[in-house]
Amino acid sequence: MIRLAAFLGFIGLAAATAIIVWSGYGQVAQALSVAGFGIVWTSLFHLIPMTCCIIGWRMLIPGKKRPSHLFFLYTLWLRSAVNNLMPVARIGGEFLAVRILMKHGVRQSSAIASTTVELTLSVLGVFVFDVIGISMFAFHVGANSVVLRLALGLLLTVPVLAALVIIQRIGFFGLLDKILALVIRDKWKKFAGGIARLDRAVHTIYRRRVRVLISGFWQFMAWLLGAGEIWLALFYLGHPLPIQQAVMIEALIQASSSAAFAIPGALGVQEAGFVLFGHMLGLAPDIAAALAVIRRCRDVIVYVPGLIAWQIQEGRWLLKKRAV
Repeated sequence: MIRLAAFLGFIGLAAATAIIVWSGYGQVAQALSVAGFGIVWTSLFHLIPMTCCIIGWRMLIPGKKRPSHLFFLYTLWLRSAVNNLMPVARIGGEFLAVRILMKHGVRQSSAIASTTVELTLSVLGVFVFDVIGISMFAFHVGANSVVLRLALGLLLTVPVLAALVIIQRIGFFGLLDKILALVIRDKWKKFAGGIARLDRAVHTIYRRRVRVLISGFWQFMAWLLGAGEIWLALFYLGHPLPIQQAVMIEALIQASSSAAFAIPGALGVQEAGFVLFGHMLGLAPDIAAALAVIRRCRDVIVYVPGLIAWQIQEGRWLLKKRAV
């Protein structure tokens, strides 16, 4: 699986490079020079959506003695770094997040259940955001083959989302236990613990409907505020667009990146999306490609240090384990 992801990542990297070259390497480099230090500010703006995400996530932890917001921001930072930069199909970071929560004193069932529900709410939040953004895009450009394919993709997603919620209601971990027990057996049992206890913890979180709704709102706001990165990047590139068009681009990129979840960082797919959708919204190819590069710069500026911090964290855990 990892080899396949690495291979897809290599193909994606080649495709991304080809797209930038096709867009005009010199023009893209010139556009980036215009943005200058604004690339850093655009990347750091990502901390605002992340903060919205951790507010919603923290609310799902039962009890009054929850870890601080800063701790959750640290946990989300490492989790997102793994999901965005490692060949783990964007789910490996959740396992790391659960480990960090447990190391910090959160009960195993609460850590796993809250992360599961938070991930579900995040998926639902990005779906709603994509529906809004793609609907705005359809009204803006009119009906065409691209819009119809996007609409079809959203429709095909609905049964998957419904199944995700229903399975959690009837016992997600009971079903997962039957699957993973055949694959990793004892390791899964050691990680998950009592399956019935996990399902009860998930059900307990969902019964707190007000908290779940508020958490879902913050997850949606995290995706919505992500459009601020697009607006800010285009501002520094000297080609500002109205905020509603920034929302369209962000929604379209998130939808296309989600469809390419098996490719590490959606390499190639994301760059193609920026150029295609940017062109349909009036952006020149070099500006759209520069916008895609700025998004990659965000990954380097924000998430590469997260991978380094993760390795340091793993080293500390290993030393502590050996010292016992």
